[in-house]
Amino acid sequence: MAFELGYNTNGFSDHRLLDTIDILAELGYGSVAITLDYHALNPFDDDLWQQAKLVHERLQACNMCCVIETGARFLLDPWHKHWPTLVTANHENRQRRVDFMKRAIEIAAYLNAEAVSFWSGAKDDDLTDEDAFDLLTEECDRLLAWAVRHDVWLAFEPEPGMLVATMDQFAQLSAALNHPRFGLTLDVGHVHCLSDGTPADRIKTFAKQLLNVHIEDMRVGVHEHLPFGDGDLDIAAVLQALKEVDYMGTVNVELARHSHDAVNLARQSLDYLNSIPARS
Repeated sequence: MAFELGYNTNGFSDHRLLDTIDILAELGYGSVAITLDYHALNPFDDDLWQQAKLVHERLQACNMCCVIETGARFLLDPWHKHWPTLVTANHENRQRRVDFMKRAIEIAAYLNAEAVSFWSGAKDDDLTDEDAFDLLTEECDRLLAWAVRHDVWLAFEPEPGMLVATMDQFAQLSAALNHPRFGLTLDVGHVHCLSDGTPADRIKTFAKQLLNVHIEDMRVGVHEHLPFGDGDLDIAAVLQALKEVDYMGTVNVELARHSHDAVNLARQSLDYLNSIPARS
């Protein structure tokens, strides 16, 4: 199979990052989605690049690829989840997110990551959708220039409850940017819970822009990442669609609320995905 199965470190928040990489490699994963956070390559640590060197060496030793994820909940502000964002009205606050994203791009370049995955964030109440979209486009343009400078790809993720939540909104943003380095992180559960088409059809429609995939189970109408078998998402159809479009990127399990049982969930998830005929 062309694509690599991986696991997001936001589901290993009680483990050291190097231990997480070792565990995932021993279980049989070929990819790790590294969510930059207090415990995992914190971009603001004084010894960041010493940490990054160790991570790079461990990834090479384990023959694993990686994606850099930027969805840490409270890294930028301990009081407010996922804030500030690229659509925060105040420039100084918004710049904190931009600076974080630029450092994420630098880390991705150092680790030879497949992409940097990010989202819009939720807009401030005092902004119109149009004004927020203009802000997002402007900031994405700035980040794309930084990504080009560092030879990194950006993979944008539509996220329920945020300014860009649906695939059609992603298409609008992508058209406005019209940039070859701007691609897609497709979370199949998000498509499913929003009834935003079927995940399989969205994979086929956006195959040329697809850089990164998040996978988990989920139920229609409920944005809750679930272990496989606990939701009603057709995982087999997702894997078959990825096979049909010859997707060659990463497919990373995302179970951010299950760190208390991380090793078992990672093992069970890989066993489940490998048991589906489309994976063979």
